[in-house]
Amino acid sequence: MMYKINNKKGFVKAVFMSFITLVILTTTNCSTDETQTVANFTELVMQDEFNTDGAPNSALWNYDIGNGVNGWGNNELEYYTDRTENVKVENGYLLITAKEEQFNGSSYTSAKLTTNGLFEQAYGRFEARIRLPYGQGMWPAFWLLGANCDEVIWPQCGEIDIMEYRGQEPTTVHGTVHGPGYSAGDAITKSYSLENDRFDTGFHVFGIEWTSEYINYYVDNKLYNQITPADVPGEWVFNQPFYIIINLAVGGNYVGYPNSETVFPQTMLVDYVRVYKNSNN
Repeated sequence: MMYKINNKKGFVKAVFMSFITLVILTTTNCSTDETQTVANFTELVMQDEFNTDGAPNSALWNYDIGNGVNGWGNNELEYYTDRTENVKVENGYLLITAKEEQFNGSSYTSAKLTTNGLFEQAYGRFEARIRLPYGQGMWPAFWLLGANCDEVIWPQCGEIDIMEYRGQEPTTVHGTVHGPGYSAGDAITKSYSLENDRFDTGFHVFGIEWTSEYINYYVDNKLYNQITPADVPGEWVFNQPFYIIINLAVGGNYVGYPNSETVFPQTMLVDYVRVYKNSNN
């Protein structure tokens, strides 16, 4: 989710793996000769299990409202609101719903939640369990933005897209970083595809494990990508606190626009959001 404007259930997982381990991946997205370092973060420092119906927890979440400048810099079509029609907690889930309707000059509404000013962290494991929507023009994302983005021009603040998804490609998600010299179409990215499954038919866990030396990308605890300072052609800006964003955009440069086959409303369901840090650090 490119940013171009200056401005549950159940037990928490205990121990994932040892603190630093070398693994050889054999997933369809990483060749068998890729050796990647895995750090494990086990101390839970922030969580929302969405167990209380109504508005999202105001101690953790606030909203971006409106349509930004030039569709939040991406030619998006939606107007973000904080109305219950677009965002609410119900039956143990956060629901972000995109609707086709005329609202304040826009033809679609949706919602965008952020922890800006409420929670930020440098390094750790950030994860969310989500069921995604579907259809041409649907653009849900779970991502992080540098906490200094109100002070410096994007992409100098840095952006970590933990999960981005094109609704017309329901088997594939993308993990990406944007920074100075490698943003927008030149961002560093990799995709992960399900076999014989779709992201809109069930819940999946999307996460990163982030240290000063790398950012690892996971889907359902399968490590499919690692980005290091050596992988970016510009400055490594991922050494400062970032905050969380969850949103469902409609249209935009990344996905194109809804067509006659796009069904509305579409809802992004979030089961939980959790953030860990390394208890040894």
